[in-house]
Amino acid sequence: MKWCAVIFSAVFLTIVSCFSVCGETEKGIEVSAKSAILLCDNTDDVVFEKNADERLSMASTTKIMTTLIALEHAQQDDKTVTFTQDMIAEGSSMYLKVGDKLKLSDLATGMMMVSGNDSANAVAVTLGGSQEKFADIMNGKAKEIGMNHTHFVTPSGLDDENHYSTAGDMAKLMQYAMHNEDFARLTAQKSMKVTFIRPSDVVNTYVNHNKLLSMYAYCNGGKTGFTKKSGRCLVTSAEKDGVKLIAVTLNAPDDWNDHMKMYDYGFSRLQSVNGIDKEFHFGVDVVGGKQNTVELQVQSGISCVARRGENIRLTRRVIADRFLYAPLKKGEVVGTVQYYRDNRKIGEIPLVTQSSVEYKAVSKSLWERVLSFLGG
Repeated sequence: MKWCAVIFSAVFLTIVSCFSVCGETEKGIEVSAKSAILLCDNTDDVVFEKNADERLSMASTTKIMTTLIALEHAQQDDKTVTFTQDMIAEGSSMYLKVGDKLKLSDLATGMMMVSGNDSANAVAVTLGGSQEKFADIMNGKAKEIGMNHTHFVTPSGLDDENHYSTAGDMAKLMQYAMHNEDFARLTAQKSMKVTFIRPSDVVNTYVNHNKLLSMYAYCNGGKTGFTKKSGRCLVTSAEKDGVKLIAVTLNAPDDWNDHMKMYDYGFSRLQSVNGIDKEFHFGVDVVGGKQNTVELQVQSGISCVARRGENIRLTRRVIADRFLYAPLKKGEVVGTVQYYRDNRKIGEIPLVTQSSVEYKAVSKSLWERVLSFLGG
């Protein structure tokens, strides 16, 4: 049976660092966007926001959801899709023709690289049977993620009065999507090749519309969007020295600079500290060993992202057996130590033995040896 020891106020961390960023005030920064947010993926903290809960149309950033759903299905069955008449769409395109055949995952590539409305429609019809039914799938996923101020109507993001979201909700979507390894790998590419099944041996190269991948060294993903109604929309992610940020701007005339400005602001105020609590250790009893106890220690320290100058309290929770049985090897994993910040789990570290413990053979009594000899 496992026992769980919760030690409150076990770990204290103070991060003190002076900093200043040119052109900023105590109130933060100014952006061109009508609505914007900067979210720390590590902590779920909002670092900066401007009208982040205002409902607006989000144009082709919608395709983050459509791509995510496509990739989740492709992970189970990367089916071959035949492009049909009812999949044709206006606007941005990966230039699919009726009769073309390609993999479901290739449609995701078309959406994330060149914002293909045709590829978005193809996903919707293939997985939902129609755009309307696929919208139900999108809205179900949105509810699962916690996008409580969002309603999807189209898979591509073309304008509709009932198709809307908020900067805050789109940040939640990007955060969720970036935890999907296939999505994270795809959105980080500056260009991708797609090999068609029909026409056979046709290979097209698609260049990512997200220029921030080249403009900003720490950007590792994102999706653009634009309609006359929505204006310029942009959802991106970036990582620097272990700090992960998500930026969203809706209706932003100067979106590229808005995002770089927000990222610089966020990275100047946050830092990741590694190796916290790496010396934590304690002893436990050993049964049947040549020694009665063994020392346990965390395999490594935990990492935590915090604002510079912030005093952070972490809670340590030890999960291990009440006692261990010999023999034991040095470095054997015998439990875990979980770390929580404000009741939110930030990670766990294996708990390992610091030395080996050999089994101690017990000498039999004279009577036990007689019984053993007689076969008793």
